[in-house]
Amino acid sequence: MQKQDLHGFVPAVVTPFNKAGDIMEDDFKEIVNWLIVNGATAICVSGDNGESWTLSPEERGRLTKLAVETSAGRVPIITGVSAPTLKASLAYCHEAKENGASAILAMPQTYVLKATRDELLARFENLAAGCDLPIIAYNSPRRAGLNMSVDDIGAILDVAPIIGIKESQRDFFHHTHLIERFADRMSIMVGPCHYILPSIGLGAKGFIATGPEFLGDITKRISQIATQSPNEEYKKLHYDLTVLYELLMSTATWPASFKAALNLIGLPAGVPREPVNAATQVDIDKIKKCFDSLNISYQ
Repeated sequence: MQKQDLHGFVPAVVTPFNKAGDIMEDDFKEIVNWLIVNGATAICVSGDNGESWTLSPEERGRLTKLAVETSAGRVPIITGVSAPTLKASLAYCHEAKENGASAILAMPQTYVLKATRDELLARFENLAAGCDLPIIAYNSPRRAGLNMSVDDIGAILDVAPIIGIKESQRDFFHHTHLIERFADRMSIMVGPCHYILPSIGLGAKGFIATGPEFLGDITKRISQIATQSPNEEYKKLHYDLTVLYELLMSTATWPASFKAALNLIGLPAGVPREPVNAATQVDIDKIKKCFDSLNISYQ
């Protein structure tokens, strides 16, 4: 996978579990296929939305294999390998490589809460040395516990073969400067849905996100809409993406809300794995109300 292959809609797919905590493989394949049919340009497995913190290396490898088989060459598969330690990330990389992933998605050392520039550079440099898959960096201060500044990201680009970044920093100053400085060196992909349209308009290549898939066929046209003048279609899409993102992030414990939303539209997302509880009926009613306001059909 190369920089130019990372673009458009890259959904972070859920991992369907039954109530016993087992992976429902056929349901996983159904969701992956549905995402591809509905415009995904790549699929990201074992990310935050896939409850990666509950997955063993072997389970990550198995999910990668299932996604690769389901895709059958239609789109590349990206495997999340974020972990506190380099040893754990390399174990995930090994499974990704052995099972056909085209690239890996990697945060810096998660949950450390603070890291020096040297520590950040060492993590990505050593990750690249130990795994020959292309790397997509992932900056998510809320999940990793630390933020990579624009200068940090530039320094990482100088020491590791980074083809892109999923940028989930909720500061639009950061997004603006990142795109202006590095859009020619890597594919910049947006995380927060309310930044998708303005960021693509500035030069981002797409989005690794959760939520747009509920909007149907318009997902295939987001990049086109984002680069046109902000007309009524643009404004409505931006509003819909923002409302969906707010709903999914604020209802229940992530990703219980997203799984409940998928179940409502007829996709077998199952329930979260421990320690996350399934969405309550109150949560589900809140999702239904939002879907009604956005004219999203559900069962």
